[in-house]
Amino acid sequence: MNRSQIADICREVIYECVPELEGTPIREDTVINTDAAIDSMGFTLVICRLEARFDVKIPTRQWARLSTFGDVVTAIEKRVKKK
Repeated sequence: MNRSQIADICREVIYECVPELEGTPIREDTVINTDAAIDSMGFTLVICRLEARFDVKIPTRQWARLSTFGDVVTAIEKRVKKK
């Protein structure tokens, strides 16, 4: 699975978890909590759903470092490629 495919699935999950963002473009440099207006509970839901969808585990201590959409995609990408 390449980065573009991972990003597409990540966007899909975000739109499922935060339906009010549907149609809003989410780019690599989109800041999750400000640009996308995803609060901490929404972010937790998104990460948990992504972990389930990709069958990976992102350590909780790393979540705070995931500020942009690109950061999230990179975290998933690294773990998918290790499999």
